Amino acid sequence: MAPAAKEFYEDQKNLNKLCNFLRSTDGPAVREAIMMDKRVYYIKGEKLVNFMVEPKKGTKWPKELPRFSSRPEAITVCKELCNIQYIHRSEKVAKGELEVARVRDFDESAYFTWIYEGDMTNKNLMTTALIIGFLCCTCFPIWPNFLKVFVWYMSVSLLIFIFFLVTLRAVVFLFVWIIGYEMWFLPNLFDESLGFCESFIPVISCEKTKDGQLMYRVGVFVAFSSFCYWAVTQPSEFDGFVKGQGDFIKDLYAGTLLSDISQKDKENIDKPKMPSLEDLLKKLDSEDEEEKELSEEEAAEALLNSLVEDSEDIDDEEE
Repeated sequence: MAPAAKEFYEDQKNLNKLCNFLRSTDGPAVREAIMMDKRVYYIKGEKLVNFMVEPKKGTKWPKELPRFSSRPEAITVCKELCNIQYIHRSEKVAKGELEVARVRDFDESAYFTWIYEGDMTNKNLMTTALIIGFLCCTCFPIWPNFLKVFVWYMSVSLLIFIFFLVTLRAVVFLFVWIIGYEMWFLPNLFDESLGFCESFIPVISCEKTKDGQLMYRVGVFVAFSSFCYWAVTQPSEFDGFVKGQGDFIKDLYAGTLLSDISQKDKENIDKPKMPSLEDLLKKLDSEDEEEKELSEEEAAEALLNSLVEDSEDIDDEEE
């Protein structure tokens, strides 16, 4: 390592800058695993050294960080990272599981888990935003009405956008698949194992279909052609379906899906329902009337019992 670079990376602050770059999205690719019931990121020592000596194509190495000119220079820094416990050596025990290795020395053939978490500013900001968002959601009943309407429009727009996006992807795939190719728009869109940015890469993927699918493609083509023929020859039914979907979307935006209740109930649909004073007084009056009716029934039953007893006594005297 050049003297200037050697002195540069001996300073821990500069070493932190290097680690921030290595842990960023421009750094080397890492894998996820579970170690001691915690999700961690690990990388093979050889890949780490290779990246430090010769970064992958398109990587923008920070101008304030000196470059490594040889593998021994990079290995020296990696050993220093082990010494200050920014990374530690790990061993694979199962698929997706690691454990801490007893040997702590740096070796290119070993796996190393990142302990250094990098710059926590973005994570802290995201955590704060998450907490604030959660509190705002729990306070939704006391939001002003215009914010509730805004959230409603945003939710409906997002729902419609996702529906048309999924439909468009399926239709494009169907058309291209019929002619013998599998083309997906945003193929990783619903891959839960990828991050947010990686889900939009690549934008389009196109591959030739596997052999033996000709009959399936012909069958789908016939079915799709039959549907198109039905849509053209039965315009009244299909137009009614299209009109119904358009009316449904209009009702979503206009908020008229709940047309069977009053406007006051619509506005107060998310408010807790508390009985009014009139409702409480009516309830008390109804309870009093029920008690009065019950007491009258008891009196009539008591009179009837007394008459029965008197008649029994008269019969006993006659005998």
